[in-house]
Amino acid sequence: MKDGYVIKSNSNYELNQSNLDLINNYTRRKLTEDDVYIFSVVLCDNEIDREYEKFTKEALETLAEMFVGKTGVIDHEAKSENQMARIFDCNVEKVPNKLNSVGEQYYRLVAKAYMSRCEKNNDFILEIDSGIKKEVSVGCAVKNMTCSICGSDIKSDPCDHRKGERYGESICYVTLSEPLDAYEWSFVAVPAQKNAGVIKMFNSVPKGGAKSMKDVIKSIKNGEAVNITAEQANELSKLINELERLANESKEYYSDLKREVMRLCALTQPELNPEVMDSVTSKMNLNELKAFKKAFEIKSEEILPSKPQLTCLKKEKTNKKIKDFKM
Repeated sequence: MKDGYVIKSNSNYELNQSNLDLINNYTRRKLTEDDVYIFSVVLCDNEIDREYEKFTKEALETLAEMFVGKTGVIDHEAKSENQMARIFDCNVEKVPNKLNSVGEQYYRLVAKAYMSRCEKNNDFILEIDSGIKKEVSVGCAVKNMTCSICGSDIKSDPCDHRKGERYGESICYVTLSEPLDAYEWSFVAVPAQKNAGVIKMFNSVPKGGAKSMKDVIKSIKNGEAVNITAEQANELSKLINELERLANESKEYYSDLKREVMRLCALTQPELNPEVMDSVTSKMNLNELKAFKKAFEIKSEEILPSKPQLTCLKKEKTNKKIKDFKM
């Protein structure tokens, strides 16, 4: 999106008694103007983002209620030490004489946030004022994800249209509606959307907050955007490494099995062209190769029985001993 960022302002230009009253709803003691630093931030809008998804105006209005009281963190890391600010007011703003890329009136979700003035936060406040800490994104869940081409809900009834591709004169994007929850908002270096972006999570999340690895993998399989913690990223990396190891072992087993099928085929069906058989076996899966191997093994037993070569000799020696004993 084009406007997801901290809005340039004097730190306390909006800090009137009304705002202080709203802030003090979240504090244990009554704070004064000298205790807090406030700033405004555009959280998201109804523009198509880099992932070719957009919120409806109604979705923004619902999110405005959900984001009040939500904490702001760093890089979506849900740790207490990463909590930097809290939203105390949030509204949908209409920007006059501005349309989004599909010709609709442009709306944006603007929040007011506060943080405590203390030595620990001085550097962070300076980074906000100097424009270093500017880009933000949000984590939320929505119920519906509607394809702009056919109107299907891609969560419950996936279609074949691909986001970002053109169908005739229309580009395919997904409309996000009926928000279920707003988790948090975050200062990020590289947002998902244009110039600031929104990182969205669409599946339901346990009340504890973080998605389970099972939910993360399910979202990835469904082609949905998902943000994960560093711990989850490490777990996912281990899983990928294990899958790569198993894949390599499977390839070796497949190659060995194919070679054995080719060998048995040459033994039992010498009239078959090896190149033709190689082409056929290359298209087989593991179960098919196993079935062919079993059939060729049975056939090879008929041609070359697996009886030990010394069986007859052992039998002759045994008979001789018995004969000697009778004499």
